[in-house]
Formats: sequence, C-alpha cells, structure tokens
Amino acid sequence: MTGPATDADDILDIVGVGFGPSNLALAVAVREHNADRPAAEHLTQVYFEKQPAFGWHRGMLIDGATMQVSFIKDLVTMRNPASEYGFLSYLHDNDRLADFINHKSLFPSRVEFHDYLEWVARRFQDVARYGSEVVAMRPGPGGDHIEVIVRRGGEHRVQRARNVVVAVGQEPALPDDIELGDRIWHCAQLLERVERLTEEPRRAVVVGAGQSAAETTEFLHRRFENAEVSAIFLRYGYSVADDTPFANRIFDPESVDVFYGAPENVKRMLFDYHRNTNYSVVDQELADELYRRVYQERVRGVERLRILNASRLHAVRRDVTGDGLRVDVEHLPTGEKRSFGVDLVVYATGYRPIDPANVLGEVAEYCRRDAGKRPAITRDYRLETDDRLRAGIYLQGGTEQTHGISAQLLSNTAVRAGEIVRSIAGARVGAV
Repeated sequence: MTGPATDADDILDIVGVGFGPSNLALAVAVREHNADRPAAEHLTQVYFEKQPAFGWHRGMLIDGATMQVSFIKDLVTMRNPASEYGFLSYLHDNDRLADFINHKSLFPSRVEFHDYLEWVARRFQDVARYGSEVVAMRPGPGGDHIEVIVRRGGEHRVQRARNVVVAVGQEPALPDDIELGDRIWHCAQLLERVERLTEEPRRAVVVGAGQSAAETTEFLHRRFENAEVSAIFLRYGYSVADDTPFANRIFDPESVDVFYGAPENVKRMLFDYHRNTNYSVVDQELADELYRRVYQERVRGVERLRILNASRLHAVRRDVTGDGLRVDVEHLPTGEKRSFGVDLVVYATGYRPIDPANVLGEVAEYCRRDAGKRPAITRDYRLETDDRLRAGIYLQGGTEQTHGISAQLLSNTAVRAGEIVRSIAGARVGAV
C-alpha cells in the first residue's frame, strides 16, 4: 500500500474500526465527555464502517424474537442513567414510553432494540464513515500516532490517529469443510436468504443447539407451513440458559475487575462454571414452545418439526437425483446412520471473534503477547505495545480470556466505553 492521500492534516484522538453497538457506545461516551469539559479537553473522533449503513445482526431480526438482556443494558444507562441516548429516551422520542411500561417486560423485541440502535446512530452521522473499510495500519513517524489506511470505493486514504479502537465484531463459525451457497446458509444470513427464495423448501435442516439455532428452527417451522424442519444437535435436548439473579452477577461491571485480577486457572474455572449463562443455551420460553409444537404434531399425527437429538451431521452433498441436497446423520448413542434429502441446510453454529491482527496490519508486530501467545491486554482494554509505539490500540471484543464472558456481549458495553474514554483522556492529559 503506497501513496494514498492523507484524509486530514490533523491527528484525531480516536479512530474507530467498525461502527456497531460497541463503537457507537464509544462515540456517545466521547460526546458526553466533551459536553462536560472545556474545548481544549475535547476528544476528536471518527469511525470507519464497511457496511453501507448501520446494521446489527440484521439476518436474525426475527418477528417475536426478544433480547436476552434488559433494556437497561443499552448503550449508555449503566454508565450514565441521565443520558439522552438511552433506551427510555428513544421510547419517549417515539411516543411509546407508556406503551412499553404497560408491556411489563424488561426485554424488548430484537427488532425494536435494533431500531433504538439506528435511532442513536442517526445522531452520529457526522463521525461515521459508512462504506469505508480499514485495510491496513502502520506506525506513524516517531510512534506517537498510527496511520490508518482506509479504502472507500476505488480510493485509499490515510487518517492519522493517536488512538485506534477496534470493534469489528465476530464472524460466523462453520465446520472447516462447509462452503456456504444458495442452499447452505449460516443463520446470520437467515432473513436475507429467505426473502430471496423463489420457492418454499419442503425439507430443511438446522444445525446447532443454542439460542440462534432454536430461533431459526422456530422461524422456519412457522414461516413454511408445509415444510418439514429437522433440528440436529449433539445434546439430548436444548439446554436452558441460566438467567438466575446470582448467576447474572457474572455480567456485572464489578465482575470484570474480579475476573481480570484472578489467576489463570481461576479464570478458566469461572468461565466453565458460567458458560450456561450464554453459550449453547436457549431461553426457557422458546424451548417450551418448540416442545409444545412437537407434542401437538404428534397428537395430530402430522409431524413437521423433528428433533434429531444426540446426533451429528456428518456430511452435506449435492443430491445426484435432483437439484437438492442429501445429508448424512448419525445417532450417536446407537451408531445408526441415515441419509435423506433436503432443500436447505442452515448452520446456527455460533460466531468466533475476528483476530485483531487481521486488522492491525504492520502495527500487530509492535503488540506484546502474554505467556499463552495471546495479545497482552491491560484492564482498560488497551493492547500492550513495545516502546517503539506510544499510540493507543484498544479492543472492544475479543477479550474474553482477560475480561470475562461479558466481553463479547451488550451487558458491559456502556461501562466499557466509558473506561476507554477515561483511559484515552487520561493519557492525553499525561502527555500534555
């Protein structure tokens, strides 16, 4: 990458890579920080997002699907309950506050929460650069800033930053031998792919046992009233999420301090103990609904929803007798194998964090590693760098090993954004 034009002469305090909920919360925290301070202490910011507009898990905005976290854990409230960017302000602005209160629920629909995020994002159009992809980074002369190289259309430009905040989210996790196509999807594509179907599927398979898998199974069964939908997973049944009050303390802001300071073996223990608060688990209400449908279909003698539990999908291949697919499934307790034709396979097999090294480019070689060869991260989410690079690099996401289960979730987004702003502002004051 040589010769891109410089986007601005000034070096910005913050350049964000990605503009999903995490960096949107950061943009809010920066604006509120600036509002309380004289102009000389203001932080400057801009965010580059490769999507053409704001969007968050659009493929899973299923009608009726609700959030798994309280509306109070929005972009700001846990950090600043009086903020004008909170979910309650959104409801008031849309004349739905009384209606929401009467609804008697802490958990809005996913569609409504996405609308809230868009409502906030519209107020930050001045710092968002959509359709812009960060393709490389390199240390600036002297190491006190980073040159962020951005591709927009066919042009490359450089934006200089004292601090870079990486929040690129996660990518779909798939078996190594699976290639997505017109009949093989990841659930992240669900709604988009369904709308593009030219004919309804007769048989569909959903692979996975977590919340997204159960939601996908429920949606396909409801949407295609004549289709047979088979859920395939290794467990004997869907495991229900532990959302009891004591277990939910693992998502409290204070738990990050506890987790960060714990020995490595204790971190692994806590993580394993509380995996059932978030990983491969299903809300009780949804699990009950799927069981109700299975039972009622057995009563009627027409079984469209099939639960192939304790089973593994071994292979997916083109059906030589038609234009569909064939799947090979093994029932693990008995070893019995069966093969049958399907029109559609949807993998709801979760997500994995995107390696920040893929984004950092040349800058990655200046970042230190811990004993486990993972990026070394300070409590304020800053990557440790060697003495040649004094500019700050912060991660929003991909820090579960150091900061706990909430690192990838909305639960701690507001508080984390405030901590990063305080860190950046404090470093700037120290430098001055």
